Amino acid sequence: MGEKDTQLNAGTRRVARNTLLLYVRMFLLMLIGLYTSRVVLQALGETDFGVYTEVGGFVAMFSLLSGPLSSAVSRFLTFELGKGAEGRPGVVFSSAVLIQVCLVALVVVAAECVGPWYITHHLNIPGERLQAARWIFHFSLAAFAVNLLSVPYNASIIAHEKMEAFALIGIFEGAAKFAVALLLAAAPVDTLVWYGALMAVVALAVRLCYGLYCRRHFAECRLQRRTYDRRTVREMFSFAGWNFIGSGSAVLRDYGGTLLLGYFFPPALAAARGLATQVNGVVYQFVSSFTTALNPQITKSYAAGEHAYMTGLVLRGSRFSFFLLAAVCIPVLLNTPWLMDVWQVTVPAHTVNFVRLVLVFTMVESLSYPLVTAMLSTGKIRDYQLLVGGLQLLNLPLAWWLLRTTRVPESVYVVSIALALACLAARVGMLRKMIAFPVRRFGSEVLARIAAVLSIAVPVPLFLAVRMPDGFVRLVVTTAVFLLFLAAGLWLAGLRPDEKALVRSEIRKRMGRKGV
Repeated sequence: MGEKDTQLNAGTRRVARNTLLLYVRMFLLMLIGLYTSRVVLQALGETDFGVYTEVGGFVAMFSLLSGPLSSAVSRFLTFELGKGAEGRPGVVFSSAVLIQVCLVALVVVAAECVGPWYITHHLNIPGERLQAARWIFHFSLAAFAVNLLSVPYNASIIAHEKMEAFALIGIFEGAAKFAVALLLAAAPVDTLVWYGALMAVVALAVRLCYGLYCRRHFAECRLQRRTYDRRTVREMFSFAGWNFIGSGSAVLRDYGGTLLLGYFFPPALAAARGLATQVNGVVYQFVSSFTTALNPQITKSYAAGEHAYMTGLVLRGSRFSFFLLAAVCIPVLLNTPWLMDVWQVTVPAHTVNFVRLVLVFTMVESLSYPLVTAMLSTGKIRDYQLLVGGLQLLNLPLAWWLLRTTRVPESVYVVSIALALACLAARVGMLRKMIAFPVRRFGSEVLARIAAVLSIAVPVPLFLAVRMPDGFVRLVVTTAVFLLFLAAGLWLAGLRPDEKALVRSEIRKRMGRKGV
C-alpha cells in the first residue's frame, strides 16, 4: 500500500470515528423528530401546520443573504486551521462575528419591511389565521436571527472536528423541540402563536450552548477588541458575493417551491410539502453526519497543499454519500404509503408522491456534496457559480411555468431532479478546470460502481415489494433483503481493493482485541 493510500485510509478512520459520533446524534434526533412532528401536526391541525410551513419558508428565503456569508465563515475558518502554525483563526473568527452581527441587522430590517405585506396579500392563508401568521413571522424571524449569530461558533466546532460537542448540542436541541411539542397541549394563548414563541426560545438556548462551549475550548472564540481584519472581511465578502449565486439559487429552489405551492394551492398542500421536507431532513442526516465529518478534511488538505489526498477524499466521499443515503432511501421508497399511515394520523394529499420525489432528489444531490466542498476550498469560485448557480436559478421559473400550465404539484420536484443531474455534470466539468479533477476516475470510481451496486441490490427487494401487501412484514422483509444485497454489492463492486484491505484490517484488529 502506497504512502498516499496509507494517508487516505488514516483520514478515513478519523472521518469514520467522527461519523459514528454524529450517527448516534442522528438516530436519537430521528426518533425524537419523527414523533415530535406527529405531535405538532395533531396539536396544530393541517391548516395551521401548513401556515407555519409557508411562513417559515418565507423567512428562510432570507438565507439568500445569510447563506453565502455563512459558507464563507466555515470555509475561511477551516482553511486557516489547515495552515497550522501559519493560520490566523482568531482574526477570521472575530471578522466573522462582525459580519454576522451586521447581517442580522440587515436581514431583520429587510424582513420586517416586506414580510407582513407579503403574508397578508400573497400567501393563501385563511383570513381568520392571518393575525396568528403575522406572529409566527416575527417569532420565526427572531429564531432565524439567533441562528445566524451561531454560525461562527458552529463552524468552529466543526473545523476543530469536535463532533462529540456538536452531537450533544444537537441532541439537546432535539429534546427541547420535543418538550415544545408536549407543551402545545397546555398553550395559554393561540396554539400556533405559542408554538412559534417556544421555538424562538429553543433557538436562543442552543445559541448560548454553542457560545459557552466555544469560548471555553477554543482560544480564537474569545473575542477581543480590534482583532478583526479589514482585508479578511473584504475577502469573505468577495467569496460570499460569488457564492451568493449558488447559495441563493438553492434557497430559491427549496423555499421558493414552498411559496409557489402556497400561491397556487391551499395550505393543506404546503402541509404535505412540510411533511415531505421533514422526512427528507431525517433521511438526509444519514449522509449529513458523514459529510460534516468529511468536509474539514477536504478543506484542510487543500490548504496544506495535499491535493492528491484531497482528490481521494472527494471521490470516496461522493461514492459513500450515495451509498449511505441509498441504504435508507430505497427501503422508504418501497414502503412509503404504509410508513406515512403509521407516522401520521392524517396524511395530506400528495404527501406520498412528495416524499418519494424528494428522496430521489436528495440521492442525486448527495453525489455533489464533496464536490461543492472541494470547490469552496479553492476560494476561486466565480466561473463555477456563474454556471452551476445559473442552472439552479432555473428551478423557480420552470416550476412556476409547470404549475401554471399543468396544476400538478409534483412538477416542482421533477424540475429539481432534472436540474440536479445537470448541475452534477457541470460541477464535475468545472472542477476539472479548477483543480485538475479526474473526470474519468469520477466516472469509474463513483458512477460506474454505484450503477453496479444498484443493479445487484435493487431488483429482488423491488420484486418482493410489488408482490407483497403493504404492512410491517413487507417493510422488514424488503429492508432486510435490500441491505443484504447492498452489502454484497458493495463488496463485489462498490469498494476498491485498498478499501477492502482496510475493512479486513479493521476486522482483524477488532477480533484480536476480543481474543478471537
